[in-house]
Amino acid sequence: MNTLPLSAARTLHLAAQGLLNPPRRKATKADVLAAIRQMAQLQIDTIHVVARSPYLVLFSRIGAYLPQWLDEHLAEGRLFEYWSHEACFVPIEDYGLLRHRMLDPSDMGWKYAAEWHGQYRDEIAALLEHIRVTGPVRSADFAREAGTSSGWWDWKPEKRHLEVLFAIGKLMVAERRNFQRVYDLTERVLPSWNDKRDLPPADTVTRTLLERSCRALGIVRADWAADYYRLPRRPYTDALHALADAGELLPVRIEGWKHDTFVHRAFESLVDDAANGRIASSVTTVLSPFDPVVWDRKRAAALFDFDYVIECYTPAAKRRYGYFVLPLLSRGKLVGRVDAKAHRATGVFELKAVHLEDGVRMSGRLIADLRRALQRCAQWHGTPELQITSAPAQLKAALLADADSD
Repeated sequence: MNTLPLSAARTLHLAAQGLLNPPRRKATKADVLAAIRQMAQLQIDTIHVVARSPYLVLFSRIGAYLPQWLDEHLAEGRLFEYWSHEACFVPIEDYGLLRHRMLDPSDMGWKYAAEWHGQYRDEIAALLEHIRVTGPVRSADFAREAGTSSGWWDWKPEKRHLEVLFAIGKLMVAERRNFQRVYDLTERVLPSWNDKRDLPPADTVTRTLLERSCRALGIVRADWAADYYRLPRRPYTDALHALADAGELLPVRIEGWKHDTFVHRAFESLVDDAANGRIASSVTTVLSPFDPVVWDRKRAAALFDFDYVIECYTPAAKRRYGYFVLPLLSRGKLVGRVDAKAHRATGVFELKAVHLEDGVRMSGRLIADLRRALQRCAQWHGTPELQITSAPAQLKAALLADADSD
């Protein structure tokens, strides 16, 4: 069994996530779909102080592209939305892997409002019939009787009804308009699907999702296995060993870890080069708070020694780093974080606060890499002027120095 340094584990993970090398050509629409397939899913979030998370996750991997391409892939049926890790865009070929959740949503917790469904069953059925007769709807098509919303979960009844129908698979998201969901009947969005003919056996789904998780992660431990698709929390060591026995995974040891660890067979050919340092990530970019690289706090800590909390849901007085903090990835390490905001009306990309991690040396190469990455991100947002509000004085001066000085 190979024993690998931690740096190799990072390299294999970033290779699996499409973050081994920067893009070598201008992105195409096909690259959007390829990147999602490589990650297996793309988490959705609506916060837009910078580009909304799914668009930013793609930018981190494929560089500048047209955000409308993601919307088009959904509307053209190459992607669908459902609860996988959280609310995610998922390649349409994986619809069957999540269909069992729709048919029996009893384990979905708050994502399926069972009590609401029971109380308003007749109204929900009437809304479904309304859509059947009149066509697709948005939540915005229904007026709020009690005035404006008082919070994220203060949904009008029709929105709750739509979410129930979405959870149980009666409705799908046919498209998004200005990022608002447009709901339609599943049989109209996906007319080729037939449960009796196409539904995979329930007892094979967990194994398939586990294998998908391993491929998307590149390298995996049993304590990471459940998170990627929100599988039931239970020990997965035996299941991972079974995948290894079947040739899907390669058992390895990582220096300093006591956990059983496995590399997906798709990356077996990279193991020796990663261990010997012949390959390593050369990417420097900003990541979304909802990027798969950091969405599992335990995994980010083990791989990158990076303790990350999404603070946009934390009261302002208790935030340590800021509202929408973007991790900074550089050459295989998470080296810092930046609280950013794109001021689209004025063309300013504001770095409200910039932090380097403890122990990160502020080398000329690192500063040049970060400056270029932040400038590329700003340009893509249509806010080309970088403005730093708060950062250590030396770091601020270096980041704002003329690029010709590199």
